[in-house]
Amino acid sequence: MRLRRIRPAVPPTSFALNDLLSEALAGTLQRPGRSALTALGTVLGVGAFVAVLGLTATASSQIDSRFSLLTATEVTVKDIAREQNEFAGPAFPDDAGERVERLGGVEHAGVHWPVREDTGQGLAVRTSAVARGQNDMIDVVATAPGALRAAVPHLVQGRLYDDYHADTRQRVVVLSSSIAARLGIATLEARPAVFIGDQPFTVIGIIDDVKRKPDMLLSVLVPHTTAEELWGPPTDGAEMLISTRVGAAVQIAEEVPIALRPDHPEYLKAVPPPDPKSLRSSVTSDLNELFLLLAAICLVIGAVGIANTTLVAVLERTGEIGLRRALGARSRHVALQFLTESGALGALGGLVGTSIGTVTVVVVAVARNWTPVIHTGTLATAPVVGLVTGLLAGLYPAVRAARIQPVEALRR
Repeated sequence: MRLRRIRPAVPPTSFALNDLLSEALAGTLQRPGRSALTALGTVLGVGAFVAVLGLTATASSQIDSRFSLLTATEVTVKDIAREQNEFAGPAFPDDAGERVERLGGVEHAGVHWPVREDTGQGLAVRTSAVARGQNDMIDVVATAPGALRAAVPHLVQGRLYDDYHADTRQRVVVLSSSIAARLGIATLEARPAVFIGDQPFTVIGIIDDVKRKPDMLLSVLVPHTTAEELWGPPTDGAEMLISTRVGAAVQIAEEVPIALRPDHPEYLKAVPPPDPKSLRSSVTSDLNELFLLLAAICLVIGAVGIANTTLVAVLERTGEIGLRRALGARSRHVALQFLTESGALGALGGLVGTSIGTVTVVVVAVARNWTPVIHTGTLATAPVVGLVTGLLAGLYPAVRAARIQPVEALRR
């Protein structure tokens, strides 16, 4: 005997894809103001995500170029003779700057050190208009003309001292604009003088910026030969600043100790410039970690906003949900509808946020005369991040909506 298959009197309901999308779109557009505010959190989060990665990539290229031009052409040589031999004198010879400048690839080089009295204290500086005893304690740095040129100062008044001033041990100084203002010097037309200790010096130049050794702006700069004649050779802290052509710094750092002290090259420690690629990678990594954390916080805030609004919508539409269930809608159909609505809001927020983030990167780059850099992977990932955020945010409200029983819903 052959059994006949019994068909159910009422076939199970189905939810076509086009019906699902149309219902989700209708639910979203039913309250446009609330939907816009709901998507705002995702817009901010994704926009921050794109802007952070774009600005980080743009800044990285600028960091790389700047380190190539400045840091990658700077070599510092330190006097460590006392560390090797406690009875050793100064490691730098008298013609240290001239020797180094004869090396191929060197542009400027010179020795500098902080000037101290016999007691080890700094020197008091005052102008001729200030009474004796009313001194201002300002650092005095003995600086060779080559070191001053290597710092690339920006002169606003007067001139820099040169090799002639150093060879003839002239009593001249160069000040920064902040030090000049501190001493009450506004112009060089009257040939103002300052007293370092009891020694008068003529101010011949005022600078307002340096590209290397910014601590020079906090000091009074005097020729190294003049300082050595008045206060003796350096006891500690002597260094040499070298500016090189691009690509020559590492080689110069290897050659300088032997060129200056062939008898004791270990008395000098040459510090080559850091690798700009590794330095840029470190800076980029730090920026990424910091700002991606901020972007993640924005995304979490957006997800909480979507979850909260979707949950409120579930409570407000309880009667609608009960009616749909009574007409044959399954639990998964209700869950899919609310999940699709939250995912649509997240995706829309992701698209708008991607556009805003891209515009932000371009505007900032143009304002700073930079070249905007945004990786295509970032642009492709950002809308997906918004979609995933919306789906995760709508998961709990969708499950809660699916668990509503038709009888209980229709009673409310």
